[in-house]
Amino acid sequence: MSFPEPNRALRNRCAIVGAGNSRLGQVPGVSSLDLLIEASANALDDAGLTPAGIDGVIVRGPDDSYCHHQLVGERLGINAHFSTTLDNGGASQILSVAIATMAIEAGLATTVLCGYGRDAWSRTHKSEEARVKNQTRSDDQHAKEFGPEYGYFGAVAAHAFGAQRHMHEFGTTREQFAEIAVAFRQHAQRNPDAQIRKPLTVEDYFKARQIVSPFGLFDCSLRSDGAGAVIVTSAERARDFKQPPVYVRGFGSFNNLTGWFAAENMVHTAAIKSGEAAYRMAGIGPGDVDTAQLYDCFTYMVLAQLEDYGFCTKGEGGAFVQSGALRMGGRLPTNTSGGQLSEAHVEGMLQIVEGVRQLRHTYPAERQVKDAEIALISGHGGNQVCHSTLILGRVP
Repeated sequence: MSFPEPNRALRNRCAIVGAGNSRLGQVPGVSSLDLLIEASANALDDAGLTPAGIDGVIVRGPDDSYCHHQLVGERLGINAHFSTTLDNGGASQILSVAIATMAIEAGLATTVLCGYGRDAWSRTHKSEEARVKNQTRSDDQHAKEFGPEYGYFGAVAAHAFGAQRHMHEFGTTREQFAEIAVAFRQHAQRNPDAQIRKPLTVEDYFKARQIVSPFGLFDCSLRSDGAGAVIVTSAERARDFKQPPVYVRGFGSFNNLTGWFAAENMVHTAAIKSGEAAYRMAGIGPGDVDTAQLYDCFTYMVLAQLEDYGFCTKGEGGAFVQSGALRMGGRLPTNTSGGQLSEAHVEGMLQIVEGVRQLRHTYPAERQVKDAEIALISGHGGNQVCHSTLILGRVP
């Protein structure tokens, strides 16, 4: 079966000119929409824009939301030439930037607001029952049989199967998962907005309670209230904004719709083909990437994506992370804001924001990836099967 080639003509045709986030962590009494509006206002201010300068809106809302872009436009006072709401889970946020690029190139809009907000901490702490269920989707969106009655429930269980399979096939260890959690916590300690900044050691990792084998508490991403937003416009217009533009160099998408448990999907994820498409569009390879901002819903998914994106060969992800490659000053500084494991879990939106900020070179030295020119960002969702990849560049 042949697959479509990415449109290389879109390379560097658009740029991100504004980026912002809301308050992160525990923000009781504030809805996911409130947080998204807060992040959007910060992104507008970052770009030196008012809502009148936006003519496109591409967002994702809570799983139980309908036409979320309408609510965003109403709150911000935007009438858009082009707007839509996405529904690919954690893969949606990168898709919003890709679709914005395509809409701008098609003449459907000139300047597009992309964003996502969630109130997962508040939802899972509104009652003891909600805390125990630890779910953000409504009950009618969850399986009613052939799962919960056998102890299989929640994303943590699904990803744990993948981790166990990888450990079985390649000898991957919990010590290697621990390195990911500890490295990202070190990064979060440099981030004043991070939800969790308390130091984390390997000893702390192993002392933490088990959730679903092989995952302990620190293998699992946070429950967070928070939002992020970016503004995309044409490369030509981008030169007129107050922030240096960060160019959309490439993107790709692939969805293993056969399911998480089919074939080798748990170990060879959709990041493989999603990444191949993004690399081809961007005209680069893994060796050209200076920093990665990966969708770290669980430590295992970081390791699997490092292999699938070609930063190391399949089965060698454990050794790669144990080499210190993910830390500041390492071969591939990854999730430099702390990621979803320590900064906040906003389903990949903050990874885009962090990628933009790293390529602007505006951070203090202890938080800045030295001479970063290219960032790779991933998104993963839709019941573990959907994947999207974004490659950003500092210069066209």
